[in-house]
Amino acid sequence: MSETNQAFDHSLVFNPSPEVIARARIKDWDAVKAAADADPQKYWAECASELDWYQTWNQVLDDSKKPFFKWFVGGKTNIVQNAVDRHAESARRNKLAYIWQGEDGSERFMSYGELAHDVNKFANVLKGLGVNRGDRVTIYMGRVLELPIAMLACAKIGAIHSVVYGGFSVDALRGRIQDSQSKVVVTCDGAYVSGKHIDLKDIVDAALYTDPPTPVKDVVVYKRTGKEVRMFNEENRRDHWWHEAMNAASSVCETEVMDAEDPLFILYTSGSTGKPKALLHTHGGYSVYTYATFRAVFDVQEDDRYWCAADPGWITGHSYIVYAPLMNGVTSVVYEGGPSYPAPDRWWSIVAKYRVSILYTAPTAIRGLMRFGADWPKKHDLSSLRLLGSVGEPINPEAWRWFYENIGNSRCPIMDTWWQTETGGFMITPTPVVPLKPGSGTRPFFTIKAEIVDDQGNAVPPESEGYLTILQPWPGMARTIYGDDQRYADTYWSRFPGRYFTGDSARMDKDGYYWIIGRVDDVLKVSGYRFGTAELESALVAHPAVAEAAVIGLPHEVRGNAIYGYVLLRTGHKDSPELREALRNHVAKMVGPIAKPEKVEVVDRLPKTRSGKIMRRLLKARAQGLPEGDISTLEE
Repeated sequence: MSETNQAFDHSLVFNPSPEVIARARIKDWDAVKAAADADPQKYWAECASELDWYQTWNQVLDDSKKPFFKWFVGGKTNIVQNAVDRHAESARRNKLAYIWQGEDGSERFMSYGELAHDVNKFANVLKGLGVNRGDRVTIYMGRVLELPIAMLACAKIGAIHSVVYGGFSVDALRGRIQDSQSKVVVTCDGAYVSGKHIDLKDIVDAALYTDPPTPVKDVVVYKRTGKEVRMFNEENRRDHWWHEAMNAASSVCETEVMDAEDPLFILYTSGSTGKPKALLHTHGGYSVYTYATFRAVFDVQEDDRYWCAADPGWITGHSYIVYAPLMNGVTSVVYEGGPSYPAPDRWWSIVAKYRVSILYTAPTAIRGLMRFGADWPKKHDLSSLRLLGSVGEPINPEAWRWFYENIGNSRCPIMDTWWQTETGGFMITPTPVVPLKPGSGTRPFFTIKAEIVDDQGNAVPPESEGYLTILQPWPGMARTIYGDDQRYADTYWSRFPGRYFTGDSARMDKDGYYWIIGRVDDVLKVSGYRFGTAELESALVAHPAVAEAAVIGLPHEVRGNAIYGYVLLRTGHKDSPELREALRNHVAKMVGPIAKPEKVEVVDRLPKTRSGKIMRRLLKARAQGLPEGDISTLEE
């Protein structure tokens, strides 16, 4: 890699303040890491013992049928017992579980006792519809509190939930319903996002009227917008209003005792690299892993108000909006709408209004808000913040600094977390006491052993790029791809036998910090040099005119690949031939002359999945006039 690379400066370090260290529950990261790595099973057993179990496990890890690992074998549990029941039966009963703000300004405040009440009622609604242990339920809703209530109700009775992001197309929803063979769909009449109305019920109707027919017999509809929708009452399907069904349901429901390895949910990957996969997670290991990682990384305290500004429909929302915060007894903020509607300070007004102390979001959102400048956050009192977080993709150092300086007032550490739908929870991440390097996720979490290898599976030296692999199992890992064990083994465990292949390329610096370069498919080879899209995009975003960037490689007869860049400009800047040439030269200066883009194009938008990840394969296909492949997760 070019020695002139300045896009990711490995020498720039932000050390935690004495105040941060004094507050932290884990003060000596190195000592905890060393002890956990020396005896992973002991570490996870200790974490698991902080949760309630109906019956204690007799074996922490069963690795006899690799790569189909089992955790807490013989243990009996239910994630709802730890996320809801135990709080509702304790002094936390009256503590707020959720603060919800609608895009229209409406508010809701829900205590742990009220959450337990509603979860019990909806669990009985599902039972009344014939949903049994092991049955699948598809949830297709807007960002309302009824979404986590529906998830928890499924888990409570042992059903498997499959959440599909509200707003996916008819075909995307139909395909997921068919694949999971769901008996029931839970939806809304509609949803509000950035001033627009999404007709969720209409999309459900279109998805269900198909040949061959879906297995769905019942649809439950939550009335959010009040828009008139058609409610069907036919021989093969019955639509039910949420409020009517809830009014008729009992608030008493016993939580199903589940085996630690019983399925909890399936969740489809975002599709940024191809056909979505239905990853299966289980009650026991997933509970322990998400509970422990959340507690350690965000150092949550009883008085925290935590806001993960993602959607519950993604793994980030499953793990760190619904399950882990509830298991830790935290008060969470949920916002229904888009980050810049009706004005670019909507998020900052929410932080100030509800005194949010931890804000966890995605680089794509940060870059989007950067476009509007720093004057918008300055209008609000953000002094309640003590920690920030980043998730979803590598964060550009320029966006990292903007987030740190303008939102965190240069005093809030940023927990830059690398993980995947497949991993269930954080894998490479700091805790508040770990020194930070902008653009790096720092080091692997406790017990996680990562290694960067070459094509032959041999470890590469520091500062060398290679394939990111994980050497041993962890409790939060997906157990399989639902209905396709062979695809799971082939996709994740065959490329480098005996270890989990993440699909990402990375490098490790001399301090042991990991730098995620991007998906392997997004690594470009130019005249013998390998460049990750993340570092090239970071170089573009480092220019004061650029808010967001995407880079692809197109075939070149001489160089192998030619670099093409696509940029969104910040407010106040206009496209011109001079600017585009300046951007090409800027990349050459920051990364190296060999990395100078063949072309930089100014665009109004970039193709993204609905979780905010740039679909570079789509840019590449369009540039070459090739088929676009699966676009079911493409943002409208």
